[in-house]
Amino acid sequence: MNKFNSILIANRGEIAVRVIRTARQLGYRTVAVYSDADIDALFVHEADQAVYIGPSNVAESYLSQEKIINAAKLTGAQAIHPGYGFLSENASFSEACAKAGITFIGPDASAIELMGSKRLSKIAMIEAGVPCIKGYQGADQSIDVLVEKAKEIGFPLMVKASAGGGGRGMRLVLKEQDLIENIKTAKSEAQTAFGSSELILEQAIIEPRHIEIQVFADNFGNVVYLGERDCSIQRRHQKVVEEAPSPFVSEELRQEMGQAAVDAAKSCEYKGAGTVEFLVDKNNNFYFLEMNTRLQVEHPVTELITGLDLVHWQFLVAAGETLLLSQDQIKLTGHAVEVRLYAEDPRNNFMPQTGTVVDWHTPANENREGVRIDQGIQKGQVVSQFYDPMLAKIISFGENRDIAIRRLKSAVQDTTLLGVNNNKLFLKNILSNAIFAQGEATTAFIEQHFTDDFSMAQDKPSEKTLARAAVLFYKQHSLVNQSPYKLDWTSSAALNYALKLSFNGDVYNLHLATEQFDSGKFQVSVNEEIIEIIDVDSQLNLTQGICVFLEQNIRNKYHYAFDGQRLYLDDGLGHFIFDNVSNKPADVEHSEGGGQIKAPMDGAIVDILAEVGQVITKGQTLGILEAMKMEHQLKSMVDGVVEAINVEKGQQVKSKQILLNITVEQHAE
Repeated sequence: MNKFNSILIANRGEIAVRVIRTARQLGYRTVAVYSDADIDALFVHEADQAVYIGPSNVAESYLSQEKIINAAKLTGAQAIHPGYGFLSENASFSEACAKAGITFIGPDASAIELMGSKRLSKIAMIEAGVPCIKGYQGADQSIDVLVEKAKEIGFPLMVKASAGGGGRGMRLVLKEQDLIENIKTAKSEAQTAFGSSELILEQAIIEPRHIEIQVFADNFGNVVYLGERDCSIQRRHQKVVEEAPSPFVSEELRQEMGQAAVDAAKSCEYKGAGTVEFLVDKNNNFYFLEMNTRLQVEHPVTELITGLDLVHWQFLVAAGETLLLSQDQIKLTGHAVEVRLYAEDPRNNFMPQTGTVVDWHTPANENREGVRIDQGIQKGQVVSQFYDPMLAKIISFGENRDIAIRRLKSAVQDTTLLGVNNNKLFLKNILSNAIFAQGEATTAFIEQHFTDDFSMAQDKPSEKTLARAAVLFYKQHSLVNQSPYKLDWTSSAALNYALKLSFNGDVYNLHLATEQFDSGKFQVSVNEEIIEIIDVDSQLNLTQGICVFLEQNIRNKYHYAFDGQRLYLDDGLGHFIFDNVSNKPADVEHSEGGGQIKAPMDGAIVDILAEVGQVITKGQTLGILEAMKMEHQLKSMVDGVVEAINVEKGQQVKSKQILLNITVEQHAE
C-alpha cells in the first residue's frame, strides 16, 4: 500500500485545477508548481502550496524532472500527479519518482516507455493480436528507408511522430512528390516537441471514425473499460469535439473494441488510467492507433456518463487499492459532449493567440443544469506563447444526445471570453451543423463540410459589428467627457461624427449620427449602408461590460470591454479587437501583401531559410516560428529580393515584429 496525504501536481492550467478539485474533496493537501508565466495563474491560487520552478520555457520549468522532484521533497508531497502533456508520459520521470520514494500517479515506467512509442507499441499490439493498420514501424529511420517503405505502403499515407501526440509531427501525404518534404518537417517538429525524431508510416484510412476506449487497471490484474468516446471531429489531427457514447458504435462493436483495449492493457501489465485509440472504417473494421498512458483531455465525458470520478480512481490505484467496480457493474447513462476553447483565430488559419484575458464568465457560474466547465484561466491572466493555447473545456450532459448538444451549444454561446481571439463561434457553428447533429461526422468532417463556414471565412468585421463598435466608442467618450458634444472626433454637423476604427491593420471609416438630448438612437453609415441601433440602456455603466441594443426590433445583449482606445467586442459574430484611430494620421504604408515579413504572434525563431540579397518568390518559406508547441512557416507574400534580416535563429520575437524586409519586384520577367 502506498499511502499518501499530499499530492504535487506536475502540470498547469485547467488540468491542474481539475486534479486539485478532486484532491480537496478527498482530503488530500495539494502542491502546485509554477513558472514565471504562471506566477498569478488560477491553479497556483487554488493549491494549498505552490513552488516556483523557473523560467517560462518548459525545458527549464515544467519539463525539469529535478526541479519538480525537489519541489515535492521541499513540501513533503508524497505523490505526484502528472496531468497530461509535459512529463505525464515520460518513463524516466516515473522512474525518478520511484527512486525518490515518491508515488507516481500513473502506470509503471515500462508501460509508459512501450506505449509512448507508436513504433514499439504497434509491434507489441501486433504480437497481442490487436488489429493494426498496414505500415512501417522499423528501427531504421533514414530518409532513404522511410521513402522506400512509404512507396511500398502506397498513398495516401500518414507520417507520424513515434513519440507524443496532439497532431504534432503528423502529416497526411497524398502524393509521392510531397513525401520527402513532409518527412523532414515531421522529423523536425517531433524533435522539437518530443525530443525524438523517430517516425512511423501508416496507410491512411480515409474518412474513418476516431473512437477511443477508456481503460482502468489496478495492481491485482483487474482491467475494465469504461465505454468509448467519439473524437472524430478534428482539425490538424487535434480533437475539437468529443462525445460519449459514440452515435456510431453499436453494443456489439463496443464490446469488441472494449475487449481489444483490455487485451492491449494486459499485454503491457498496465496500471491506472489509460486510453486505447482506434480508427474505425465504414465497415466497422477497427485498427489500433495508439495508447495514451495518462488521463485524457476529454475524460469528463466518460465521467458524466458513468458517474465516476476518474481522478479519484487514479488516486485509489496509485495507493494500492483495487478497482471500485467490475466490468458488469459499469453502466453507461445518458450522453455527454465536450468542446475545447482555444486562444486561436479561426479567421487567420487558427493562428494561436496571446494577450490578456480582460473578461471571463461561464454558465457554470450560474449553476446551469447539465453544464460543466473545466477551466484554467481567470480575468486579468496573460495568455503567453509558451504553452498550449487551450484555455478551458465546456462540457454538457443530457438524458439523450439531442439534449446534451442543445445544452452545450447554449453554454458555448453564453461563455464570455474577451481579450484574446478564440474559437468560440467556430465551436458553436460545429454544434449547429446538421451532419454533426445526425451523428455522421468522420475525421474528414471539417474538410468536407465545414471549410467555408462563416467563423473561418470572415476575415473582416461585418457592417453590423462595425456599427456596434462605433456606438460603444461614442458611449465611452460620452461618459469620459460628460457630454457627447465634447468628443474629439471630427464633426461635420452638430450631432454627426466621423470615426476611424482599425481592425487587423485595416482602417474603416464610419459616420455616426444621433439625436439631440442623447435619446439613445443612432444611425451608423458603414460602406454606404445605414445601420440603425437603439441603445436600450443608454445610462449603463461601461464597467459592467454588457450593452443592450435594439436592432430591427430585436433586442440583444453584447459583451465588450475597453482598454483606453481599444475595444474588445463579442457580438455573436466572433471576437473583435478594434482600435480608435480617429485622431491619428493615415498610415501611408499598407503592409498587406507588402515587402515585410512580420511575426504572426509571440514566439521563437526556429530557423531562417533565406539570406540577404537572395531572390525569392511569392509563397516561398523564409523562416520557421515556434509558438504554443507548433511550428509556423513564414512565407513571402511577394516576389522580390531579401533586403534585410532583422532576427536570428533562437531569438524570441513579439507579435507584429518585422522579421525580414523584402524589396518587391515591380515587373516580373
